[in-house]
Amino acid sequence: MTPWTAADIPSQTGRTVVVTGANSGLGLVTARELARAGARVVLAVRDVARGELAAAEIDGDLAVRRLDLADLGSVRSFAREWTGDIDVLVNNAGIMMVPPGVTADGFELQFGTNHLGHFALTNLLLPHVTDRVVTVSSGLHRSGHIDLDDLNWRTRPYSDTGAYAQSKLANLLFTLELQRRLTAGGSGVRALAAHPGYAATNLQGHSQSWLKDRAMKVANLLVAQSDAHGALPTLAAVALDLPGGSYLGPSGRSELRGSPTLVGRSPDASDPELARRLWNASAALTGIDFPAPRGLPSR
Repeated sequence: MTPWTAADIPSQTGRTVVVTGANSGLGLVTARELARAGARVVLAVRDVARGELAAAEIDGDLAVRRLDLADLGSVRSFAREWTGDIDVLVNNAGIMMVPPGVTADGFELQFGTNHLGHFALTNLLLPHVTDRVVTVSSGLHRSGHIDLDDLNWRTRPYSDTGAYAQSKLANLLFTLELQRRLTAGGSGVRALAAHPGYAATNLQGHSQSWLKDRAMKVANLLVAQSDAHGALPTLAAVALDLPGGSYLGPSGRSELRGSPTLVGRSPDASDPELARRLWNASAALTGIDFPAPRGLPSR
């Protein structure tokens, strides 16, 4: 069978897609290919100037709007100012293996940005979403552990790798519980997830450890696939007619590289009770919870 590529994306004319972190890396490729296919693409970025430079390099119907996922005030402002439908929300932005830090709201930086920021954004925008929410996770979710008593690493020793893996596991649990709630509410909106395998992007190399950053640079040269290939699972999750809850990644050995396909997930990432408990903890931390799905009465 011929591998699926971005050239196989069906026409997206008339559709609006919001892509977080779309000014570089996987997000930029995702925005570019969806715009090429005819979608109106909104680049939701922390740095508007960089977003506008990126948008200038893409042909199509584009808009740039400020969104800082590490600041719930910014997330609320983005959602409050939104009008009209969103066919697809792509939760792509993220940070990876960074030194200890906290968000504007005091959350551990990776968990707060990669999970809580997207959790809040999705729930605030959900009344506008007509088709699907696609959240980008990672194969490293398999080494993640959800510590519900210390999600923000306040009592356990901080691990940049562990915090990243926890946030990526949280992305999959979020997708699992979001789909359950959508189905229970009778909504046709779908929640899907994807991971890029090992893709060479500017995500790596911010650990402030010379040894780790050097190792990732070498791995980028020897093992990684390009950001264009790494974005394919996300693009497939956006474009293909797949059931809610689907998880896509590269088809190759260890899911590091290859054409997009449906992939498995860890037992923790498939645990509905853990997903429910994480959702409740996330709602308590952010003060934001599941709204009435589109077309259904408020609760």
